[in-house]
Amino acid sequence: MGNPVIIHPSKQEERNRKFKENQFDVMASDMISINRALPDYRSSKCRKAAQKYDVTSLPKVSIIIVFHNEAWSTLLRTIHSVVNRSPLHLIKEVILIDDLSNRTYLQKPLDLYVKRFSLPFHLIHLPERSGLIRARLHGAKIAKGKVLLFLDAHVEVTEGWLEPLLDRVFTDRKRVVAPIIDVISDENFEYITASDATWGGFNWHLNFRWYPVPMREMERRNHDRSIPLQTPTIAGGLFAIDRQFFYDIGSYDEGMEVWGGENLEISFRVWMCGGSLEIHPCSRVGHVFRKHTPYSFPGGTAKVIHHNSARTAEVWMDEYKEIFYNMVPAAKEVDAGDLTERKILRENLQCKSFRWYLETIYPESPIPIDFLSLG
Repeated sequence: MGNPVIIHPSKQEERNRKFKENQFDVMASDMISINRALPDYRSSKCRKAAQKYDVTSLPKVSIIIVFHNEAWSTLLRTIHSVVNRSPLHLIKEVILIDDLSNRTYLQKPLDLYVKRFSLPFHLIHLPERSGLIRARLHGAKIAKGKVLLFLDAHVEVTEGWLEPLLDRVFTDRKRVVAPIIDVISDENFEYITASDATWGGFNWHLNFRWYPVPMREMERRNHDRSIPLQTPTIAGGLFAIDRQFFYDIGSYDEGMEVWGGENLEISFRVWMCGGSLEIHPCSRVGHVFRKHTPYSFPGGTAKVIHHNSARTAEVWMDEYKEIFYNMVPAAKEVDAGDLTERKILRENLQCKSFRWYLETIYPESPIPIDFLSLG
């Protein structure tokens, strides 16, 4: 029921070795059932609201999961939680994108394993390392569902998680909707519920951050915490989006490398180009948050993230990009690549200014909208 796992002291050396390989306690994960039971974490209002969904009219979804050298037990627990806790008639398919893993159990054994499910599973082994962004685009390209739902490979969905997301996208195809992301401890796999009173923001290093929901948003929802909240940004790992809208607004920036920064780029773009972002408090998905990444980035982590953030700043942030460059001078030195297509996209979509975004969507931003000096 989401309880922590205690490892015997005699196993500590092996535990530590395996931890370094995955940057979470895979020994603890292996000791938990891949069909682990979890409580229903929804509020009474959310459970009551769930009775009103017309599940016969909700759109079918393609669930896209990208992985690279994922631990066997966390990947299977992700898959089983989706199968066990979703109305299966709403799932068009599950698309697994293997981003050039070299662990043997993720080859033939996984191919055979997914054949046991009645749901359509598509397992694609990419011939070269693509990174999260391009790997997700591979999945989206073959998806047939009306809605795309991206998940990380080390999550556990909870009871009633899917219907609220699909309902919001169904009633407005320009909505992009994320669940509340609960915490699965990287050290003992305890399931820890996150607050429903936080939303996504960012600092001026262009790092995504969680912040308390401001009073103006509480009042917009009449203090009803079962109503979806409008968020300036999303974490990026888990969200649902209308498939056609995903492409209408430019999918992902293919000029970005591996991962990092793509969530802020798509957040700015959705808001500035006519869409909206929500976090639905009636949908909860647990996620293993790692303190460090277990794999390397070509050219180094900092260089990749600076490259991606510079692309975001140059295309979407207008004069406010100078605040970012002042905070992160190294980002100004990297080659952001050819930005022509993304700038044309912004022009064609007639997107609003970044100043509009700060004034209208994120007035709580840590930098004053009328900045005069960065001194």
